[in-house]
Amino acid sequence: MLLLVIFASCSENKKSGTKAPTRVKTEVLSPALENGSQNYVGIVEEREATAVSFTGMGVVRRVLVSEGQAVGRGQLIAEMDNTQARNMLSGAEAQMAQANDALARYKMLHDAGSLPEVQWVEIQSKVAQAKSQLAIAKKNLADCRLVAPVSGIIGKKNVGAGETAMPSQAVVTILDISSVKVKVAIPETEMNAITPSTPSVVSVEAVQERMPGGRIEKGVLADALTHTYDVRINVKNPNRKLLPGMVANVRFTATTTSQANQQSLPVTAVQKSADGSLFVWTVSKDSTAHRTRVTIGETQGNRVVITDGLQAGQRVVTEGYQKLSEGTKVVY
Repeated sequence: MLLLVIFASCSENKKSGTKAPTRVKTEVLSPALENGSQNYVGIVEEREATAVSFTGMGVVRRVLVSEGQAVGRGQLIAEMDNTQARNMLSGAEAQMAQANDALARYKMLHDAGSLPEVQWVEIQSKVAQAKSQLAIAKKNLADCRLVAPVSGIIGKKNVGAGETAMPSQAVVTILDISSVKVKVAIPETEMNAITPSTPSVVSVEAVQERMPGGRIEKGVLADALTHTYDVRINVKNPNRKLLPGMVANVRFTATTTSQANQQSLPVTAVQKSADGSLFVWTVSKDSTAHRTRVTIGETQGNRVVITDGLQAGQRVVTEGYQKLSEGTKVVY
C-alpha cells in the first residue's frame, strides 16, 4: 500500500510539471489601407504664418491694413510716431558734421607734421563713432515704418492706432494661402497605413470644391488624451478660395486593388530561416504557434508590407518569438 501511494504521488508530480504556455505579444493582421474606407474630418490651415512687428517701442500712429486684406511684399502696413527718432537723427547729423569739420582742420596740421599721431588717431576714432551713431539714427527712423516682409493676406490685427507697440509684439499676422494644409487627427493604430505619398481626396463644403491632396506631412507627437497624431495634407489653392479654419472632409484612397489590400507587420516580426526564406510565427485557434512562410514588399517606417503567405485576421507573434518552436502553446 505504501508503494502504491508513493507511485501515485510521483505520477501527480509529473502531471503538475507540464510546461506552462509561453507568453507572447501578438498582432492581428489587417489591411494597411482599405480603398474608400478611411474618411476623416480636418481643418484648413495656412501654408505659413508670419508675425510682423516693430523692432522698438512706441505709439502706433496709424495702421493701413485690415483683416482679410491682400498685401504685397514691401507694402506699408503701419507707422509709429517718429518724433523722437527724427530728433535723434538731427542730433546724429550735427555730430557727424562737427566730426567731419574737425577732421578737415586736423588733417592740415597732420599733413604739415605739426600734429601728434595720437591726436590724429583720436579724431579719426570720433569720426567713426559719429558715423555709427548716424547709421543707427537713420535705422531707428526707418523702423518707424512697418512693411510687409512677404505677400499674403492679413489674418489678424493685434494693435490699433493710438496703442503702444512693444518690441517683437505682433502688429498683424500675414498668412500665405497660395497653397494650404488640411490638418487631420489620425488614430495611432492607423498611422502606419498612411505614407507621405498616400493618395487622398479633399472636399470643402464651404466653397463647394473637391480637389486631390498632395504630399502628406506626418506628425511624431501624439495627443496624450486621444492618442491621435496630426497629419497635414498639402493642397493647392490657386484661387485663394480655401481659407484657414474651413472644415474639410478627407478620404484616403488606394490607387490599385493590390495597394488597397496591403497588409503590414513590424519588421522585427519577420524572421529568416537557415535556407534564407522568411517566416513569421502565427497563432492558431488552439493557441499553438506555427512557422509560416511569407513574402515581403516595401518597408514603411518600422513596418514591412506582407505580399504573400498570410491572410487578414491571422494572429502573428510580434514579441517573445525567440522562445517558440513548432506547436508551442502560447498565451497573449
